[in-house]
Amino acid sequence: MTPTTPLRQPLPLERFVQVLENGSIDGRLAELYGQTDVPAAKERLLSLVENMAQAFGQMDVLGLSSPGRTELGGNHTDHNHGRVLAAAVHLDCMALVSPRDDTLVRIVSEGFEEPIEVDVADLALREEEKESSHAMVRGVAAGLAEREYALGGFDACVAGSIPMGAGLSSSAAFEVLVGQVFNQLFNQGEIDDLTLALVAKDAENNYFGKPCGFMDQMACAMQGILHIDLLNPDAPQVEQVAARLDGAGYTLAVVNTGGSHEDLTEDYAAIKKEMHEVAELLGQEEARGLARDQLLSELPRLRRATSERALLRTLHFIEEDERVPAMARSLAQGDMEAFLALVRASGNSSWLLLQNCVSPSHPTEQPIPLALALTQRLLSGRGACRVHGGGFAGTIQAYVPEADYPDYARAMEKVFGPGSVMELKVRQALGPLIMP
Repeated sequence: MTPTTPLRQPLPLERFVQVLENGSIDGRLAELYGQTDVPAAKERLLSLVENMAQAFGQMDVLGLSSPGRTELGGNHTDHNHGRVLAAAVHLDCMALVSPRDDTLVRIVSEGFEEPIEVDVADLALREEEKESSHAMVRGVAAGLAEREYALGGFDACVAGSIPMGAGLSSSAAFEVLVGQVFNQLFNQGEIDDLTLALVAKDAENNYFGKPCGFMDQMACAMQGILHIDLLNPDAPQVEQVAARLDGAGYTLAVVNTGGSHEDLTEDYAAIKKEMHEVAELLGQEEARGLARDQLLSELPRLRRATSERALLRTLHFIEEDERVPAMARSLAQGDMEAFLALVRASGNSSWLLLQNCVSPSHPTEQPIPLALALTQRLLSGRGACRVHGGGFAGTIQAYVPEADYPDYARAMEKVFGPGSVMELKVRQALGPLIMP
């Protein structure tokens, strides 16, 4: 493969620092991270400048950002062609990137001792790379090449503010970030967000080896609050929900319970597999389209053919899939109390029917139920809480009355540790570029 000449012109590293320090992009940083977080964003960028110079020398750079995401509704519905409600958040993967004149990709990331090096002239899937960052990079490049987009080598330094294992899709943010580097440097920014999300999902499914759905990558790529219908997963219907969570009287937060996502792939895969089993017994490939009455009327036959857990999980899917459009409507109408009632119903269904709050392989480890029980008692019927994302370990999500948030955060951090409670700000659809 002949390296492609970069099309977007980055800034010399020294000029990048000048623009950063003179305040001319403070407005852009405020849009991305919130006004109060501008100083911290500038510190992160300056640290990346130092890392870039140390790792690769003085060069021309482009600044990019790819956000994490939070799931607002649709717990474990995306992998069965269901509907989801998701939002991009201010926590992100931030990068400085510089084009090369060959096909080598070199990425130095904070938190990783060794750099990632991938030659995008070789895009063959490698079994030994599965569950590694190398696999994500090679998989994204392969997906773009398959769609006849241009590739080239680049050097990059990456810093993530998305905590690993916190259920905020740090992996999807990284995959989308890599896609955006190829997009901005070598394709004039013309690759649409849906294509970037699809390429990132395929990379995670096939090259990385995780059977995830589509929601994470779409939310990271498209940003804002999204109502996504995956009835046709190759051409999903996406609606930007014109709503803001800030100013509604509640603080949106996640609590990292400290549980590890390691060795949970089988737990996640079992949910999709069991829903498929029930769907096939009812004459369908996917659970989307099944009706509650249809499932309940067939229970005697289905109990003999599959597990009761599979039936409960499918009942969750049917009812959760119906909840998502109602959640989107209530947000768009500014009816926060109706929205929070649906959040509580989603959480109860995930706990009782979906059963993704405790790992079957580690039944005595129950940080998610503990965090939910504590939150319910601290909120005393106000606000809402639910398991967040894939479940089994990781985080819960809470909507806390603003006046109560400091006390709530202190109480939860006494149990789960300093920094375990993280306030989330929804990031609007702002694109990937920091500067130029």
